[in-house]
Amino acid sequence: MALQLWETLKEATTAYTGLSPATFFTVLALLWAVYYVAKGLFGSSDDHIHQRSTAFEEQMEPLPPPVQLGEITEEELKQYDGSDSKKSLLMAIKGQIYDVSQSRMFYGPGGPYALFAGKDASRALAKMSFEEKDLTGDISGLGPFELDALQDWEYKFMSKYVKVGTIKKTTVPVTEGDASGEASGAAETDTKPTEDGPSQTPVTGSEEKSSPGDTKEE
Repeated sequence: MALQLWETLKEATTAYTGLSPATFFTVLALLWAVYYVAKGLFGSSDDHIHQRSTAFEEQMEPLPPPVQLGEITEEELKQYDGSDSKKSLLMAIKGQIYDVSQSRMFYGPGGPYALFAGKDASRALAKMSFEEKDLTGDISGLGPFELDALQDWEYKFMSKYVKVGTIKKTTVPVTEGDASGEASGAAETDTKPTEDGPSQTPVTGSEEKSSPGDTKEE
């Protein structure tokens, strides 16, 4: 029975394909091998991409809610420049601090605006400058167009990010030498006579001396 089926299959193969049974099954085996190899290559690539995507999703933890910091110094603000992934990513404009963690791809390490993070970059944003000297909150001397550009940046941050604090303004301390100098200057001003020349003390009536002519002899 099996032999008859084999003979029938050979005849059908020759009739429909024009190939000998040996050639037909050789071509069939080659096609199967090519399919298996292609599936292995593309299938492993897809699996690798899927594994990388899964690993990336696992690493991407949900962003923590913004933490209100209140008033901090510029030195303290530098701690939130994105170097520590466990801390929020912060940036300041005109002394107002915003949490930009949701835009870490722009302001985080490796991003196009990474050098602005952890700083008050008002001047740099106004001038669209990436120079170190412009990474400051000092906006004195800026022109009207630069101030308008800075205003646009501020509106953008106010509408998109959460304000979490302000930068503490630094005051210039008065040294002891300056204080003593001011005190001595005030003292000299108080002791200076109002008019040149010796001061005269008025003589009261009881202290007036009688002239020799007014004295009676006994």
